[in-house]
Amino acid sequence: MNILIENNDTLEYLMVTGLWTKNPLTGKLFPDTRAACMAAKQEAIGKFNVVGHMPGTGQLINLDHGRGIGASPAGSE
Repeated sequence: MNILIENNDTLEYLMVTGLWTKNPLTGKLFPDTRAACMAAKQEAIGKFNVVGHMPGTGQLINLDHGRGIGASPAGSE
């Protein structure tokens, strides 16, 4: 299971580059939910979800949620 940060509003996943993607396979992987939650709280997003992604099936499991430091700037893709 891969642990990712999901933007609750856009349903996109944070990438290593700091940009966002619709493809969970290219999202930044975190070692555990605590690390993902701490990182997400520093992102310029509103609500976020920490999700578990099963690459073999594509299934997503919501593991945690919270709020970042604010809305992301327009055109962050």
